Amino acid sequence: MAADTGTPVVAVNRPLAGILSLIAGAAIFSLQDVILKLLSGSYPLSQAMAIRSLVALPLILVIVRWQDGTSATIHTSGVRWMFLRGLLVVLAYTAYYMGLAVLPMATTVALYFAAPILISLLAPLVLRERASRAVLGAVAVGFAGVLLIVRPGAGGTGIAAILPLLGALGYALSMIAARPLGRSESAAAMAHWTNVAFLVAALALSAIFGSGAYEGGSSRIFLFLIRGWAWPTWTDLALMAACGVIAAVGLTLLSQAYRIAPSAIVAPFEYSYMFWAVLWGRLIWGDSPSPASWAGIVLIILAGTWALRNLAPSAPDRSDPP
Repeated sequence: MAADTGTPVVAVNRPLAGILSLIAGAAIFSLQDVILKLLSGSYPLSQAMAIRSLVALPLILVIVRWQDGTSATIHTSGVRWMFLRGLLVVLAYTAYYMGLAVLPMATTVALYFAAPILISLLAPLVLRERASRAVLGAVAVGFAGVLLIVRPGAGGTGIAAILPLLGALGYALSMIAARPLGRSESAAAMAHWTNVAFLVAALALSAIFGSGAYEGGSSRIFLFLIRGWAWPTWTDLALMAACGVIAAVGLTLLSQAYRIAPSAIVAPFEYSYMFWAVLWGRLIWGDSPSPASWAGIVLIILAGTWALRNLAPSAPDRSDPP
């Protein structure tokens, strides 16, 4: 998702290059969702997270040095707050990927993209920012879109839809927290500590659930979280490791997009991610959103785009590796 990266403003204005960079980053990140959904039936999320984070760690350190000119930017007085914010991102993505394991990819992504709408609703409360009537209208339209997808009591996605929505809420709060941090910390440094938080959380979950003692009789919704570790095939190990490369490359592209072009121009192109979600869902799993879900997706995209344009400095940032 798109947003304030916390990087200093530079005198560069290349809107087309920024848009293309963001679209490429979104396409690359969509591959990570495909991989994790494919692996969710055989491996726990903690195992995929641990391997991904280990692979991404040195790559992100290279990016930190490239973007900031020195690796010293990750050792500042704000480390504790960057790490705590990273844990909030971990909670958000854990809920998101648990939903992705059981829901169609397009549905999960659409519900998660309620995050810009939630940011426009929460920012005035947390940061004391004033919300215009247009933004409040976008919130109402986005909520209507969510209801069309979930359709409680009408054969919609049901309780599983709560997971990506919880993910969107956690992500929105983490991006709001990024605003005050962004005054003193770089986007690359925040990405590094978010990746460290992912690694710590993955190891903690592995210590609790890695033996597989809790997976018996658990529902499909929670199985991706509490399944025990399994020895991966070389192909599956390569896929998990590829997620680390995807995170690092996607981070570079998205950070570059907001570095060289105004966020109000590039942020709406975050929704190009929906194209890939629908495409991969159709090609790999044969999923196709229902007419009601399509209507909800369109409303969420319209509302989110409007919210991003009106709250560009507070919009969500996918420069953190998911």
